[in-house]
Amino acid sequence: MAAEDGIGDADYAALAEFRHAIRRFQSFSEARAGEVGLTPRQHQALLAIRGSTLDEATVGRVAERLIMKPHSATGLVNRLEVLGLVTREAATADRRRALLRLTPKAYRILDELSAVHREEIRRLRPLFAEIFAQLG
Repeated sequence: MAAEDGIGDADYAALAEFRHAIRRFQSFSEARAGEVGLTPRQHQALLAIRGSTLDEATVGRVAERLIMKPHSATGLVNRLEVLGLVTREAATADRRRALLRLTPKAYRILDELSAVHREEIRRLRPLFAEIFAQLG
């Protein structure tokens, strides 16, 4: 039975499967982060910093990428500093602005996590492709 807006039973089934697949990946990711001693947010923050250009890697960028308030991102970055995963350095153009840098320890952890995440994404690719095809 199709709804007035053109969304039918098959669409709802595909949307439900999409949400389930996302949640399965999220659960996988959370478990892998925990195995290396990180919270999911800490892992996401490291990835956000690593994925940023050198002059973009700021607390504000972490807040934006993790969809969180700047003061919460500051606390998260502070905890990463205490763990020896992140350092702050003053930007050359504006010394009031702190740029975030990953430590060698953070690079090692992130490399390990990213490799297993990439493999899981490759494994899930056919499922997502099928879901996307169903949603047209």
